[in-house]
Amino acid sequence: MWEKIRVIFTIPELRQKILLTLGLLAIYRIGWFIPLPIIDAEQMRAQMAEQQGGLATLLEQVAVFSASQLSEATIFGLGIMPYISASIIFQLLGSVWAPLEKLQKEGETGRKKINEYTRYATVAICFVQSWMYVAQLQNWGFIRESFMSDGSLMFRWHLLSVVVMTAGTVFLMWLGEQIDEFGIGNGISLLIMAGILARMPQAGADLLKPLFEQGIELSSRSGQIGVDTLLVLAALFVGVIMGVVFITQGQRRIPTQSAKHVRGRRVFGGGRQYLPLRVNQAGVMPIIFASSLLLVPSFIFAGLSRLFPESVLLRSLIDAFQRGTSFPYNVLYVVLIYFFCYFWTAITFNPKDMANNLKDFGTFIPGYRPGKRTADYLEKVMVRITYVGAGFLAVVAILPTIINGALKVPPQIASFYGGTGLLIAVSVAFDLVQKIDSHLVMRNYRGLLEK
Repeated sequence: MWEKIRVIFTIPELRQKILLTLGLLAIYRIGWFIPLPIIDAEQMRAQMAEQQGGLATLLEQVAVFSASQLSEATIFGLGIMPYISASIIFQLLGSVWAPLEKLQKEGETGRKKINEYTRYATVAICFVQSWMYVAQLQNWGFIRESFMSDGSLMFRWHLLSVVVMTAGTVFLMWLGEQIDEFGIGNGISLLIMAGILARMPQAGADLLKPLFEQGIELSSRSGQIGVDTLLVLAALFVGVIMGVVFITQGQRRIPTQSAKHVRGRRVFGGGRQYLPLRVNQAGVMPIIFASSLLLVPSFIFAGLSRLFPESVLLRSLIDAFQRGTSFPYNVLYVVLIYFFCYFWTAITFNPKDMANNLKDFGTFIPGYRPGKRTADYLEKVMVRITYVGAGFLAVVAILPTIINGALKVPPQIASFYGGTGLLIAVSVAFDLVQKIDSHLVMRNYRGLLEK
């Protein structure tokens, strides 16, 4: 492995791409720590650490898959979530709005036009979200007193903060595009992965700190994590990673055969290939949608409880939608993951178009006539494997809750054993390895994963 890494840095073009990517990611990490001028960062950090549930939970969840830092109000506070939201909106519209669907079928020209619309939508979403976010910080009392004395001064600084946060998101979007064009890997995904991995050292320090302060115990007792728990956590981490890799790379291979063509005395075609259908076709999107949707009832019930503080029913509903500790919440979480798995697969996978493409290229699935019969067969297969993929996502989503309850480890530690962050990190790592392998194979070197 070390020899392969050495070979990577001996290729000038590949070395330049990797160093440029690392440099752009370093710029992103620097902006991560620059707070807005009007924010009392120390007060905000202290109060956010004491917050349980509510907005603090939302900010922590959003930060996982948006490369954001909303809990500290930095210039990159919104991350690239507005860009992701705009991309999802246009992807959904492309399946129901004819003009946008027509653009998607125009190839590179249509893709560039859709990207242009996505950027405009990103700026609009940034402006709205940052305005509401700064207003919420003002309600929480995180604004410095020197800016609160004059209403007109506060409005100008409010507007300036909105512009700064919007510019920060647009700059991150530009960084991602530069990585795509001149670096290596998917730029937006690498930004998200950098934000996830940046939390690992602090989480590890929080896990090991009590051991050094209170002494190392061989077995866990009285709430203290012992060596046995650490060994179990290490084994679980390796096992979960292996399971995620197995399902993420899992495929259902449909055998296909191309038609034979006779030209003169030669016979062309007739070869057998396979059509790969991913088991986890929806990726990480069902977990993102399900977790975001389940935050809405908790906010509504929390707001109503302030109006009706003596209501027993509202308190019961708040407890039922408490993330991670409620059985009804976990059941509804699993149901929503299954629903969004089939919903997202139905949007991104079109068996009719795939059957028509096979027919146009003279390829067919043995035993099924080209056209509608092939489309029905592909849809039946996708429904079955999506059920397995949704079950895998459901297990990964609730695994941090199980580990947190069974081993009594902090939630920030348990979050690295499942959920959105782990899926994103594994998927991005595989994509990065494949991009590096393509450069190595092109120069007659062995890939990173080859023996």
